[in-house]
Amino acid sequence: MEISVFDFLYTRDLKKLKNETMAYTSEDSLWVKIPGTINSGGNICQHLIGNLRTYIGLPIGGYPYVRDRDAEFSARLFSQEELVNELDVLLEIIPDSIRQLSDGRLSDEYPHDILTINATYAFGYAPCLAHGTD
Repeated sequence: MEISVFDFLYTRDLKKLKNETMAYTSEDSLWVKIPGTINSGGNICQHLIGNLRTYIGLPIGGYPYVRDRDAEFSARLFSQEELVNELDVLLEIIPDSIRQLSDGRLSDEYPHDILTINATYAFGYAPCLAHGTD
């Protein structure tokens, strides 16, 4: 996959996530676990923000971030408005980070273990992208 494809897909899916987050009719509805699910929409959104900032924004783009993964699932870290604002930030830093790589560098080793295996940048980007589209 080429950088331009990752750029397009992440931008498209982050815009979709932003629209879905804004579509919740109340702050409380964002945090309700729908029967048959284990996490609320708010917690999933927090988790996606943490993943993208941790695995793309920080190591590739150099954007500072300190993650609290457990809190992504157990706490309301953000209000609905703050989640939307965080997604707006991601819409800037994720494409910028991705564009810092060349197509040729996608086959280089990614600087962190993912799922306890060494992986390339392309291999590392694909699961983060797929994780957000489930």
